[in-house]
Amino acid sequence: MATTTGGMRKAFRTIHRWVAIALFVLLVPIAVSGALLVFQDEIDGLVHPAGYAVTGSATLSPSTYFASAAAAPGVGVPPFSIRYPEHPGGPVVAQARVSFGDGGRPRLITIYIDPPTARVLDVVEFRGSFFGFLHFFHENLLVPEYSGRAIVGWTGVAMLFLALSGIYLWWPRNGAFIPGLRWRRAPATTTNLHHLLGFWISLPLAFVCLSGVYLAFPPQARSLTAMMAPVNPPGLRPGFGPVLRQTATTSDQALEATRGLEPSARPRLIVAPTGGRDVAPAWRVHLGRENGELITLLVSDRGGDVSRLPQPLAGDRLAQWMRWLHEGSHSGVLWRVIVLLTGIFPAVLGVTGILMWLRERRGRRRAAQRLENSGGLQAAE
Repeated sequence: MATTTGGMRKAFRTIHRWVAIALFVLLVPIAVSGALLVFQDEIDGLVHPAGYAVTGSATLSPSTYFASAAAAPGVGVPPFSIRYPEHPGGPVVAQARVSFGDGGRPRLITIYIDPPTARVLDVVEFRGSFFGFLHFFHENLLVPEYSGRAIVGWTGVAMLFLALSGIYLWWPRNGAFIPGLRWRRAPATTTNLHHLLGFWISLPLAFVCLSGVYLAFPPQARSLTAMMAPVNPPGLRPGFGPVLRQTATTSDQALEATRGLEPSARPRLIVAPTGGRDVAPAWRVHLGRENGELITLLVSDRGGDVSRLPQPLAGDRLAQWMRWLHEGSHSGVLWRVIVLLTGIFPAVLGVTGILMWLRERRGRRRAAQRLENSGGLQAAE
């Protein structure tokens, strides 16, 4: 029995090592990029200081911001959304899709606006920005046309295997759990660091990897979810499809129409009606209640009727939690920090693991050399 267990442990150790070494150049950049995205709002102020040079916290009507964003240099089209600052001191952020006449896909433009004056502070092309680069790299390795998203998904599967197999390899052979948590399990610092960090981050890392795999394969994930729990039919994603240049209802009227249902809620996001697949174009208004709860209302562009989005079914909530779990959002500061560490620790574990492997190789070569030398001495005698 002991021999069987030892053989299985050795097999897992070999697979664990070579998966980590072979995918090191993919695992680490994907993990680190995801870690930085967890604190995107906080870091964005450092990357784009001009966009955060606001003069106050008072806000104006949404139509003022829509007009200001459309008139910003290099934009010239109505933005598809206006996002109000979540905390005092932040800018209003508009987004628009602009065609540059080169025959390519429209580019996503972010416009930072001063809340009390509606003055444009900065205009940034999202794909060319720091966080735009991180988003596209983390989602599809910048090569969506070459199955980049699928590669990221299968890399997540490999990381999930490393996290779970790492727990198995960490577990002391005598089953002594508490002594296994001690620092000096091995002479080398890199080995102790690998064991200790690997244990504490393994379960959170497994959860983040599992949610990442779920998000990397949307059709398959949705089908799997629908087999276990009911889901609502997919709707048109905000900002996709041409924004209506002429609307029967203004953004101000749409926001005012929601006051009847949510008089005390504050606007967080207003998405303009789009054409294309929308049978009945509608404004999408996201409101935040005083307790932090977010609600979404639809305002018909033609009649101004207000309705709520269909309540998420069990499958929809599962998909929502998967995204929140992976992004570190809607879960408090503690989980955001944990998700940050799940992006940083793999780099440390990768480096320490490679050092452990190199040290073992040197040890085997020295042992083989000593054996050869001892054999030569015995032959001489």
